[in-house]
Amino acid sequence: MQIGAGYDIHLSDVNNRTQVILAPFISYHPYFGQDPRTIESWNLTTIRAGLALKFGRGHKISEKKEAEVKAPEVVVVEPEVTFTANAPKNIPVERSVRETFPIRNYVFFNLGSDDIPDRYVLLRKGQVKDFREDQLEVTTPKELTGRSKRQMTVYYNVLNILGDRMVKYPNAIVTLNGSSMNGEKDGRAMAMSVKTYLVDVFGIAPTRIIIEGSIKPKIPSEQPGGKLELDLLREGDHRVTISSNSPEITMEFQSGPDAPLRPVEIVTVQEAPVDSYVSFNADGADKAFSSWSMEVKDEQGKEQNFGPYTQETVSIPGKTILGTRSEGDYTITMVGETKSGKTVRKETKAHLVLWTPGKDEEMMRFSVLYEFNNANAINIYQKYLTDVIIPKIPIGATVIIHGHTDIIGGEAHNMELSLARANDVKVILENGLSKVGRTDVKFDVHGFGADQNLAPFNNKYPEERFYNRTVVIDIIPRSKF
Repeated sequence: MQIGAGYDIHLSDVNNRTQVILAPFISYHPYFGQDPRTIESWNLTTIRAGLALKFGRGHKISEKKEAEVKAPEVVVVEPEVTFTANAPKNIPVERSVRETFPIRNYVFFNLGSDDIPDRYVLLRKGQVKDFREDQLEVTTPKELTGRSKRQMTVYYNVLNILGDRMVKYPNAIVTLNGSSMNGEKDGRAMAMSVKTYLVDVFGIAPTRIIIEGSIKPKIPSEQPGGKLELDLLREGDHRVTISSNSPEITMEFQSGPDAPLRPVEIVTVQEAPVDSYVSFNADGADKAFSSWSMEVKDEQGKEQNFGPYTQETVSIPGKTILGTRSEGDYTITMVGETKSGKTVRKETKAHLVLWTPGKDEEMMRFSVLYEFNNANAINIYQKYLTDVIIPKIPIGATVIIHGHTDIIGGEAHNMELSLARANDVKVILENGLSKVGRTDVKFDVHGFGADQNLAPFNNKYPEERFYNRTVVIDIIPRSKF
């Protein structure tokens, strides 16, 4: 018996028919020790090492291929988008407006200061006799531009309006509550600045003005647990709140810390009123597109471009599209870029006509104000809407209700909030009209969210943001056009 081991080294390619192999080996042959030794049992314990050279014919070894596993084909289903344009039959260039403008009962202070900001109109004592609520354009603020100018001129006279009313109604008493994150002492100092102005300039008896200090106002914007945009919210809470139980001071049917001052009526000309806007609806665009834009061509092929947008609905003044033309036919193409990189184009058409309402077609405007992130504050306005506004709606009128928010918060949330506010107003007006048997009024409801192209005011100062938390009610008489 012997044992051994060897190894084949191929000197030719393993797939060649002729094989040449070099095979080194080693073997071990033991001696088992028979005694006496015979010829048959003759052997020795032996260790051998050597090389063997082998020749022969082989066969090709097929390579085993792993089976290919194809990934399932992914079919991207793009969300469906529909595109429509809603153009008013006639687009008013401008309209005369008689606006009942609410006066916010807040005076906002700059952080770190207890001085009344110089954006408010502050009179000298000798100017008081010439002050008139219905002639506020004479007393305009120092820092005011853009769309806020007309209405903010009214609000920035809030201290003069308050002082003038307290002079006219000597029994009226007001409470000034200053709120400051720096403490009650700082809040009282802010309230004292307002009191000092009323006493020194308007000659109001100090006993008629009660001052208080607090860390937060009774109706704060910053809510427990809030984490987003706290700087803007706290800027809005750094204020003096004016409250009074005197009906000559506050808005009809309201009292307490959330009651605005009695509104002021102003008459002006409004350019590009809400009913002059052409609305474009790309339903489903918020899910389908990363952004979309519009190409607007007239019948001569002149093109205008608008966008990009991310929201589903966009409103553009008709005059912006028409320019100097009195009317025109337009082809509007929506161009959307999907989130997968695909370009989608959809087309619609619109006929636009400019016109100028007659002078006797004066529009009335009212506003409802809300606290931050609140759609239910409308309850305090129910009696005002029913008893004051409804009787002023003429037969056959159109009531356009548009809700707005400030810039704080997400776009989708603000759109929902503004529409909820607008629909609350609509329901109250509809119910009130139904109770007196009226079905002649047409309603047009919009929620514009924080859209800064459509917002009534800018958003630079807290008072502008507070006024943007609103529902605006435009009452348009039946047109004779």
